[in-house]
Amino acid sequence: MSLTAKRVSELATHVAGRVLGDGDVSIFRVAGLDSAGEGEIAYVEEERLFADASKTRASCVITPVGADVRVPCRIEVKNPKLAFALMAEVLHPPKQRRPETHHTAVIAPDAKIGDAVFIGAFVCIGENAIVGNRTQIRAGAKIGDHVRIGNDCVIHPNVFVEDGVSIGNGVILHAGVVIGADGFGYVRGEMGYHKFPQIGTVVIEDDVELGANTCVDRAALGRTRIGRGTKLDNMVHVGHNCDIGERVVIAAQTGISGSVTIEDDCVIGGQVGFGDHIRVQSGAIIGSKAGILPGKIVRPGVWWGIPIQPLDEYKRLNAHISRLPHVRQELKELTERVKMLENELRQNEE
Repeated sequence: MSLTAKRVSELATHVAGRVLGDGDVSIFRVAGLDSAGEGEIAYVEEERLFADASKTRASCVITPVGADVRVPCRIEVKNPKLAFALMAEVLHPPKQRRPETHHTAVIAPDAKIGDAVFIGAFVCIGENAIVGNRTQIRAGAKIGDHVRIGNDCVIHPNVFVEDGVSIGNGVILHAGVVIGADGFGYVRGEMGYHKFPQIGTVVIEDDVELGANTCVDRAALGRTRIGRGTKLDNMVHVGHNCDIGERVVIAAQTGISGSVTIEDDCVIGGQVGFGDHIRVQSGAIIGSKAGILPGKIVRPGVWWGIPIQPLDEYKRLNAHISRLPHVRQELKELTERVKMLENELRQNEE
């Protein structure tokens, strides 16, 4: 809950919006259109919901420019959903913890801890590690040797950041994230599988957010990279030597094999399976549960299916597949008719 109210005019200025109505109305919280009440702000994007928005009890509504929404107070913007998110950051800032180091934390003597850092219970920080200013490392997290963590990061409980990893500024690692585990690399020998060296590193750039229980493997010999502004959902696995670009979004339970390159501004749905050595070009969108064969180049556009194909082809194929039971029945009937005709012909010949 916000501790301090903001006037509608202040919020509008924050998002470069235009106020229609009383700009002095006080707003305490954001809320959904159907549940919002006094002191709350909601948003509407789609024209089909404009009538519902006109009935809301919210003190203010964020709308598209020129929207026919009849409420006492509203803010017009180009992108209502984005404006709503930006206002939520103002009205509901993340929890700030008083700088302290819990007495149960174990910190190497040569570790360098910045100013205003929070270190929770049972945290371990290894040799020559560096933790930037205002970063929070919460209960049970483990930071390995020679790790570098930037400013204003939030490391949630039970995160493991293994040796030699580099993390930028403003990074959020949710509970259970593992950064820098060994990659899945083996060489087949006469007596079975022999482990290939996993001695590379992981580089997490600024403003990355990794969901709970996501794992990013260290590179075999070089680096695994997650680019600036990229967001990964819960339980995503990034294999060794992957290079994921900037502003990429990857939904939950996606598995990415080693040496995959995903360029900037791609969108990956949930449960997508990547073979190794794939390149996804900038701007590609891959739908949920898609499967991508090793070595493939995925060009810009929308892709779906197993193996993936352009969305229009996938939809066309699905339409054909949905007709298979009817086609099977028709084929069965045609086969029976052919047999009847053959029997009639044989009888006539006799």
